Amino acid sequence: MQPDTRKTNLRITALISIGKHPGSGRARRAEQDARAVEMAMTLSPQGMEVLHAGDPQADSLRAYAGMGLKKLRILQQGETADVVPALSQYLKQQKPDIILTGVRAESGESSGMTPYLLGEALGLPVVTRIAEIVSIDNGEANLLQALPRGQRRALRVPLPFVASVDMAAAAPRQSAFGPGSRALMDSEDIGVAVNDEVKAGWTEAPARKRPKRLKVVKAKTAADRFKAATAKSTGDGGKVLRDKPASEMAQAVFDLLLEEGVLR
Repeated sequence: MQPDTRKTNLRITALISIGKHPGSGRARRAEQDARAVEMAMTLSPQGMEVLHAGDPQADSLRAYAGMGLKKLRILQQGETADVVPALSQYLKQQKPDIILTGVRAESGESSGMTPYLLGEALGLPVVTRIAEIVSIDNGEANLLQALPRGQRRALRVPLPFVASVDMAAAAPRQSAFGPGSRALMDSEDIGVAVNDEVKAGWTEAPARKRPKRLKVVKAKTAADRFKAATAKSTGDGGKVLRDKPASEMAQAVFDLLLEEGVLR
């Protein structure tokens, strides 16, 4: 049997957002945020809180409550408001041991900056893309960080901290309509509403796939063309800059962006 990793005195806050289905575009619970809620429910079902900053009337929030939650905490915010000031003020008062978020939202800006901005505002360390919280002892947490190709990195982080949950974490349980409809939506206006004037002027449109760059083969014979088609990519176009002045590294990045056509 596996050891019981649940902590009754551990206070965890899972931040949730309104997701968007990649095919239909309909509002839903965000996949990464649902995994953060699942992780919090597994670790500390009694000391967890699920927090959202936005519209308390959003029906998609009920999908999180349908996972077995009796209450959702909602900080009332307008559609164009910046959620970081409201979240940071509330979390400074509550002082949870662990703050869990998704890596990035499925709607809106989807920049993935919320965990970092919260960590900076609260003065807490930030751990990205965790797959599991293995154990917590002596005021420190043993984590597994998800790496490419299924690899994992073991980390040890002191409490409190902010962590973003990767898709490699345990899948969330199914959402039931009945418990979700009966859950309490505890909304509060904490008086912090910072409108993002730049975001208010944006217009959203479906993203388009960027065309793939075709490899130009300058071969004269059939043997040369066959060799070029079957040869492995050497990746000799890259450059590793290490222990260089910041101005030199910044210039290299700027030159690359110009070469790729990102900057004009």
